[in-house]
Amino acid sequence: MATEYKVSLDKVIKELSLKTVYMPVDASTIDIVSADIDRPGLELTGYLDFFDSTRIMILGYTEYSYLNRFGAEQQHHVLNAIFSLGPPAVIITRDMRPSNPLLIAAEECGVPILVTSETTSELSVNLISYLNNVLAPRITRHGVLVEVYGEGCLITGDSGVGKSETAIELIKRGHRLVADDAVEIRRTSKNTLVGTSPENIRHFIELRGIGIINARRIFGMGAIKQSEKIDMVINMELWDPNRAYDRMGLDSEYTEILGVDVPVTTIPVRPGRNLSMIIEVAAMNNRQKKMGYNAAMELLENLGMSVEEEHVQNIKVDAGLGE
Repeated sequence: MATEYKVSLDKVIKELSLKTVYMPVDASTIDIVSADIDRPGLELTGYLDFFDSTRIMILGYTEYSYLNRFGAEQQHHVLNAIFSLGPPAVIITRDMRPSNPLLIAAEECGVPILVTSETTSELSVNLISYLNNVLAPRITRHGVLVEVYGEGCLITGDSGVGKSETAIELIKRGHRLVADDAVEIRRTSKNTLVGTSPENIRHFIELRGIGIINARRIFGMGAIKQSEKIDMVINMELWDPNRAYDRMGLDSEYTEILGVDVPVTTIPVRPGRNLSMIIEVAAMNNRQKKMGYNAAMELLENLGMSVEEEHVQNIKVDAGLGE
């Protein structure tokens, strides 16, 4: 069974700067569990067969204009039928004043009434964006998340391989830290993963031999970032002389996180390798691939070779049959 995430109504009110007109109970006790919203259309005509009572309802200028066609008694009847199904809250846009029939129906059914100065479109965009983020499916992964040239790089690997040390070097080179040790990953859309740090360990990095440091206090506000989209995974592993590492980059590897395929680059670690510089190049190369350019493919075309010929050559080299 999928985990159900929720956010309290008081946090929604604070985030969107909503004004409270009527609140039947403490807003912190009302849970919002759906990232979808409801703009009543057919519901105002009495068709309620598919009404979703988990969605926040928005009443804009169009809905209000339609309701104003009715007298007070008919308005109350229509709104009472909707409110009796228990929407978690109703937000009225453009600072429009709630009508008496609406307030009476809300009080009878215990439905919170909120008001905003934003237009219906503005509120819808902001509300859906916020709810998609706070209600997104999520997991926590061991690793380090840094922003390198605008690319979100999730650095993974065994404990002690040098992830945090590499992150420090990247910060010194002008890039930004998002999370160290534990990365909270949320799927905010079908193909988008966003990583953040758990609040209680945010900006802290563990360096063996030194201890815990606060990256924000040592390197400044420009060295950290609250969240970042995850564009690629960089897996750091100790150099294995018996393993054949990719030399051309023709084949793209992916790992699945929350149902989203993320490109993976494996970087072997051994003394003398400048890992931070390699990660910088990997980030820039990943961006080029997203834009449709692959340097390995261009090189093969310049040499008059096909991808299949390069694979055969790699197999021979790995078997020690030629260079």
